[in-house]
Amino acid sequence: MNRIRRRLAVHFTYRFFLQGVFIFVILAAVLFLLIQYFTNQDMKKNFPLSALDNISVETTKEDGVLTIPQRWIEQLTEGGYWLQIVDDKGKVVYSVNAPSLLKSSYSANELLQIEETGRYESFRVITMLDTTDQTPLFYMLGVEDSGAVRLKEWNRSLGTQGLIRPTAVKELEQQLERSKEYLEIMDENGRIVQSIGNSTPKEQYRPLEMIAMRMEPGIYPNDIFINYEPASRNTWILHTTKKGIVFVNQPILHEFIIVLIVTGVVMLLLTFAFSLWHGYRYGEPLQLFVDWFDRMGQGRYDEALTEKERKKVFRKNGKIRLRYRLYKEVIAEFYEMAARLDALEQERRRLESTREEWMTGISHDLRTPLSTIHGYGHLLESSQYEWTGAELQGMGKMIREKGDYMLELLQDFSLTFQLKNNAISFSLENSKLNELVRRVVLRYVNDVTIQHVTFAFEESKEELVVKASVKWFKRMLDNLISNAIKHNPPGTVITVRTETAGDDALIIVEDNGIGMDEETRRNLFERYYRGTHTEDRTDGAGLGMSIAKAISIAHKGGIEVESREGSGTRIVLRFPQTDQSVG
Repeated sequence: MNRIRRRLAVHFTYRFFLQGVFIFVILAAVLFLLIQYFTNQDMKKNFPLSALDNISVETTKEDGVLTIPQRWIEQLTEGGYWLQIVDDKGKVVYSVNAPSLLKSSYSANELLQIEETGRYESFRVITMLDTTDQTPLFYMLGVEDSGAVRLKEWNRSLGTQGLIRPTAVKELEQQLERSKEYLEIMDENGRIVQSIGNSTPKEQYRPLEMIAMRMEPGIYPNDIFINYEPASRNTWILHTTKKGIVFVNQPILHEFIIVLIVTGVVMLLLTFAFSLWHGYRYGEPLQLFVDWFDRMGQGRYDEALTEKERKKVFRKNGKIRLRYRLYKEVIAEFYEMAARLDALEQERRRLESTREEWMTGISHDLRTPLSTIHGYGHLLESSQYEWTGAELQGMGKMIREKGDYMLELLQDFSLTFQLKNNAISFSLENSKLNELVRRVVLRYVNDVTIQHVTFAFEESKEELVVKASVKWFKRMLDNLISNAIKHNPPGTVITVRTETAGDDALIIVEDNGIGMDEETRRNLFERYYRGTHTEDRTDGAGLGMSIAKAISIAHKGGIEVESREGSGTRIVLRFPQTDQSVG
């Protein structure tokens, strides 16, 4: 059963392992989708700064050549942005949508000015230094800052004391309306001191509001351009409508997520297929066992498997099919259990039959002496007769003999059950077999009441020593010899001999009497089997031969019988010899 435990453990382990892998893959895919979602949300708020971070992450270098994904090139071009990547020598090693006025290499001072001011010529520039590789790279992402140029021009031509001249307001208002823009002029305290164009009036900006508009432009509907007028300390703010789609969701780790999703779907299909397969593989055998149990519950032990089920379980060559091989030890145990239960059922029926025979036989054996005792009791109780002393003595003797017979019957009955349940302990000691058997036979030879049979004893020329309890050994031989005396006609010769056969010592009790039929021979050692030739003419409880067999087994021996009708009977007792000497 250890093998089936291991096999079940392995099957369910890899099943749950596959399910665990599937769950892990799905969770990983969900995690990366969430990362992508939040990354895109962040990029939407902080574009183009976040875009530059992601471009630096996705830039690859192979054989000294830099490459960025095509989607970034398309998006930067559509949004009017340009990108330059500068190496540690100031040389531009990669460029996208770069205007002609940009350089192909920069000095240290120029790069420092770009980093410090965030501007180059008429462009607003966002920069980032990437030092993850051995060779550092400087990323510059720029866009035409046309609004700031226009603010400077308006300030020069239309402004006075940091405000738009009243005479120029109407002209500027018409220009801003055509371009769907508006201008706000904010003092040093954040209050709006002048507003031109179609806009919702705003009185004042909070200290960080303008900073947020510049750093998180993605969450505001307009682009803003700023020009600071030092003399008046006013700030001019131009609000313009966003041009086109500046940002689209980026498939961050797109290929990896696709692989995870495809793997998850495959794992799901495999898990589903394995579940169906396991359900079929484990369900069908279990249904088989349920039907098996049902038949066994009905006592049909000989129908462990029907013919149809047997074809399902076994191949033509007798081997178990693959889907049932997991339970091969269980099936073998089921067959063995069914065989044992069937044998027990047969034994139970046999015992019931034997019990009925016992009850019938005991009732018969007790009825005859009880009838005699009962009849003599009535005669003695009656006052109709007068009995002589000799008659009373004869009646008393008859009652005593019948009582002795009944007592012997009950003692044999009790002894049989004690031997069956091992309730009697045998104290075995080394005994000389020839001498022991000779003494038993001699008692019968010297018994003057036995005149109708002749006894003979033939002992082995070798000294035979066995482990024996003398008392019970004699009882065993007495039962065998008595049985031969009772069930044979006058003139029968009963021969008892001792022999050797290999390492065993034999005792043979044989006669030349009437023998036994096959049924009597087969049931000779069954408890309370009396045979067909003895029922009408002999007394006896039918327990003697059963007791003899039980005693021989208790001595680690065995007993066999050979007999045919009209050819006599031969009973062989076999016991292991001992090498120990007898004191």
